Amino acid sequence: MAAPSRLDTDPPHMWKEDTIEERGFAGALICLEGHYQQSPVMGPQSIAKVVSIVSKTLEKTHTFKDVREILSKNLRIWMWLRRAISAAICDLNEKSLGVRSEPFVATRFIDITTPEITALIIKNYAQLKEALQMLNKLMHIARNLLVTTKPEIPQNLSATINFDHEVIEAICLCVNVLSKGIDGEMPEDEASRAKLNEITELYKKVLVTSLQQAHNWIAKNDRNKMTLWYRVFIESPDMELNPEQDDRYEAVGSTASPRCLYIQEEVRNWIKRNTVMCKPAAAICQQHFDARGPEKSDQWFPHQNNLAFIYSNPGATDDTPSTWNPELDKFSQDWQYGRVSHELDVWWAQARLPNTTNMDNPQFPTAFLNERIRQCEETLMSRFAPPESPDGLSDGLEHHVVDDAAIQEWPTHPPQDAPHYAPEYDEYEEEADDDDSYGEGPMTGLLTEIPNILDPKQIEALHMIIKSCILDSAGSGPTRHGESLQQARCRIMLATECGRNLLRELLVFIAVWEKDEASLIFQISSQIVQALHESCLIHHAWEAVRSPKDIMSPAQTVLLRLITYLARTAFHPSKNYNPEGDPEGDQESRLANPDFRLSRMLHYFYTIFRNRIAPECIALMRIQGEVRAETIDPADFPVDNWDLERAKDGLVQFLDFLYTIADIYPLRQHLIDYDAVFDLLKLLESLDLAVERAPLPVNRRSDAVPSTSSSTPAPQASSSSNPPPPPPPPPPPLSEPPHEFPWAGIKGQVLSILAALLQPPPGQSSPGNPTVQMQIMKHNGIVALLNCCLYDDNNRFCRERTQLCLKWLMDGSPDAAAFLQGLISTNQNPNRQQASGGPQAVRIDGVPGDVKIQVRSASAPAAATPESLASINNPGRVETFNFEANLAASRSQAAALALRLEENKSRSEELVNDLLALSVSGGESGARREVEDVDSEETEEEEFI
Repeated sequence: MAAPSRLDTDPPHMWKEDTIEERGFAGALICLEGHYQQSPVMGPQSIAKVVSIVSKTLEKTHTFKDVREILSKNLRIWMWLRRAISAAICDLNEKSLGVRSEPFVATRFIDITTPEITALIIKNYAQLKEALQMLNKLMHIARNLLVTTKPEIPQNLSATINFDHEVIEAICLCVNVLSKGIDGEMPEDEASRAKLNEITELYKKVLVTSLQQAHNWIAKNDRNKMTLWYRVFIESPDMELNPEQDDRYEAVGSTASPRCLYIQEEVRNWIKRNTVMCKPAAAICQQHFDARGPEKSDQWFPHQNNLAFIYSNPGATDDTPSTWNPELDKFSQDWQYGRVSHELDVWWAQARLPNTTNMDNPQFPTAFLNERIRQCEETLMSRFAPPESPDGLSDGLEHHVVDDAAIQEWPTHPPQDAPHYAPEYDEYEEEADDDDSYGEGPMTGLLTEIPNILDPKQIEALHMIIKSCILDSAGSGPTRHGESLQQARCRIMLATECGRNLLRELLVFIAVWEKDEASLIFQISSQIVQALHESCLIHHAWEAVRSPKDIMSPAQTVLLRLITYLARTAFHPSKNYNPEGDPEGDQESRLANPDFRLSRMLHYFYTIFRNRIAPECIALMRIQGEVRAETIDPADFPVDNWDLERAKDGLVQFLDFLYTIADIYPLRQHLIDYDAVFDLLKLLESLDLAVERAPLPVNRRSDAVPSTSSSTPAPQASSSSNPPPPPPPPPPPLSEPPHEFPWAGIKGQVLSILAALLQPPPGQSSPGNPTVQMQIMKHNGIVALLNCCLYDDNNRFCRERTQLCLKWLMDGSPDAAAFLQGLISTNQNPNRQQASGGPQAVRIDGVPGDVKIQVRSASAPAAATPESLASINNPGRVETFNFEANLAASRSQAAALALRLEENKSRSEELVNDLLALSVSGGESGARREVEDVDSEETEEEEFI
């Protein structure tokens, strides 16, 4: 195959003043181009010599700054470097995928089966290894040449000859091979598997180096950033290259997506208008023109239809207004408009939150929650019912929308034509379910598959590219039209399918690799989410990564986790917090107020909680309660443990978010205004219905019970008379049935939020928040709180959290204090009468069922017999009790109570202690003390005040 002759860039007189590094490296590049184009193929000795020159050049560019400066300003080096890399990529395409690409021509994603690629790679192992190692070195050199004192010079020179095209081609090649080729059954023999693994690792190295080169190329260069955005999101290898006039990107929510063709043309025109070289780079190009001669002065330079076409607007000034004139031709329209894309701005004005239709929308009323719970229950149970018309399901919702027109435009409003759980769900279709959880159908985008290929250390460059392109603090400030180019690129990312798919995969990547908050990937991802918030597109991202099957998809759970982290670290309300902004001001001024954006984001997510998360989780809990009450057959429970785990993960993350908001005093008032207490109490009540309290595990209780025969040595029997040891107990089941799902830890989170809402403002020790106190009394929340006092191994430390809630509830609330005092007075007299004589049934924490006890006389033996100890485990048997031991224990408890009363002078705290003592009446005996000994090592580290 002959080398293309249209880029003849090397007249002899142009090399006279070059250094030895320039001449040696250029000669090696010329040889490599001929080798990979097979015109001719070099022998082993020639290849070894060329590899030696390239390796030495790579080492010098790593070590010596002056070598980097010289090579980076040589336009011919950039040209030959592009030609050598292009030839290597064409050769690798042929040897890896069986399809040889054309130089300087964009390739598409290839649909090819795994066995074909595996056999081809093993067959061409030696040539592939040599070519991949060389390609990686060349891309390393190209990356290093961009690290200079004035990086804009090599950035402009490389953009002038479209070097970025080869970087995109290298990424496309690696994605083609790694995501579609080596992704099936491995060869059976060990040698073939080793070869395949080695080629895989080499492709990953090339992919990482290409991403690093792209990151250096776009650093602090808006034109290059926009060019990269255009290539990976608008002109991706798997996107339609010639869309129709009115074709739009896939819609998210109820907002119409922008038109593909218009965004494509407008962004391309912006790149042309803003492709202006710096003076040193222009001088190097002019010098090249002069050396070439007039007859070939323009052959090296790309044509106007390429993105590197240099254009300038000499008539533009800082005072030039942005105007849109539909009567002009497209290029003149975009020139006068001045901004990136008029189509993008029109879409963003409707897609952002808040927009013109929901600037001041109220929150859903609490009465709406009960109706949503009923609808969710019906939807869940309809999986096993014959299909019916959805009209009945939507009647209640439509009625609500008509009655409450003020909120009908909310994007979070549940759709009327689709249930939240697919009725055609089949628990055996696991593969389809997994696909639905991450997105519907094949995901497009050049970069979308990269998170599925690289590990956290390798993928850092991709995260850094996205951050540097969309985060406002990493940009160059507003343009002369007041536009933030960082936010414009953020909007392009959320407006296009490729960008949304990439965002979903980046979020799932954090969950798959279980990255914590201290990791670099998590930190950069949080900054990406911060950029979404600054562009008012958090809600759009939430809808874009949603899965119809899940209450909360894994990507949504990670997104909310990142938002929770930002709420603790970056989204701090200002000192003079003003969430309303200026109601009389224009929309742009209100959106510029960070307090206003923060309040609307919180409003949106609490709408999601009340409209979807809480009702669907409560509906599942109520169905569990019906199974527990034997009104529903366990086999009819509509979901499996996998769905329940995902629902719980989402609920846990939402409650963590609400606790973080409740802990920030200026934002706490929003949750109080939304009457969040109602939703939280509904969760507590539903959990009590759904899940039976778990007693203290037997192994923990038996470890804590002191042996009565420890002081008496056991008789030693002969070895011949010893019976064989009993067989070990059968292993526990791998997982509990779905209808017994415990929802562990949820109560503790709910109580923590209630305690945070009840506590007084910072700097004050009392009284509790009167509004929250009235809300709890209004919704009869004291009963739900008291039900949390008993021990539950699924929700440890609930009693301590409940004590804190009751303390703030009664502090300053006479109604709550009187209610609890009356409850204590009502229950104390019957307890005294029962203690005077006769068997009585009490509840002991850690022991299932009621335990009957009877007080023995003073003349009864003091020692406990094994039979008396064994009767504790038998609820139907009368248990004898040691009066002296109980009397001593009572005196000890009385002394402890007196000490607490001395420390806590307030009457509210005395009521709390009495009430908690009442809630576990009779259980503070020896068994209770043993349980407390067991749990003494489990201390709560967090403070809730």
